[in-house]
Amino acid sequence: MPLKKTQSATEFEEIDRWEEGVGWIAHPDETMLRASHAIDTDEGVWVVDPVDAEGIDDLFAEFGDVAGVVVLLNRHYRDADEIAQRHDVPVYVPAWFDRVPEMTAPLRRFDTTLPGTDYRVLNVADSFGWEEAALYDEDSGTLVVGESVGNAPYFTTPGERIGVHPMMRLTPPSVLRGLRPERVLVGHGRGATENAADALEDALRRSRRRTPKLYAENLRLLVQR
Repeated sequence: MPLKKTQSATEFEEIDRWEEGVGWIAHPDETMLRASHAIDTDEGVWVVDPVDAEGIDDLFAEFGDVAGVVVLLNRHYRDADEIAQRHDVPVYVPAWFDRVPEMTAPLRRFDTTLPGTDYRVLNVADSFGWEEAALYDEDSGTLVVGESVGNAPYFTTPGERIGVHPMMRLTPPSVLRGLRPERVLVGHGRGATENAADALEDALRRSRRRTPKLYAENLRLLVQR
């Protein structure tokens, strides 16, 4: 299984569907399991951390017109520019992001909320070159996390539905503590859509003690490749 595929995806796997959105994995046979989401709001559809795939625009169309493309991690620009150009919308990044590549689509910055929506912007990380945000709508119960928690194999130990990123294990993001989402959508792998608050609390609370087991599991994955 390759870590990450670079060629264009000719198909995708749908994940995380709920009344107000849907997710997809463009390359379900890669280790990183890069996941993307489309979120329906009164402002329109927001496409989050997208990896492009053939036919993906039809998935967005189920919910309406695209309002913008959102990048939640400064390493997740992925295919944001291409999709934004195709839908004639800007790419939106958190106000504190310094690492922004040149793009053809217009660039917009946002701070406390995603424009025109009830999604609050949470500052998950802003140090040592790691710039990350999360989106949280308490009313809809939706939390979208770009990188700090995920469900790809190298994020989780046995029994975890979502886990803290290996590089964040010893200092799990405090801004996510105490949240009670109905669903947690992540940038790598499937999200937690049942008992999501418990899955998130468990991932954060036991992150440190499970670190040795996670590193051992990841070493095993590397050896098997």
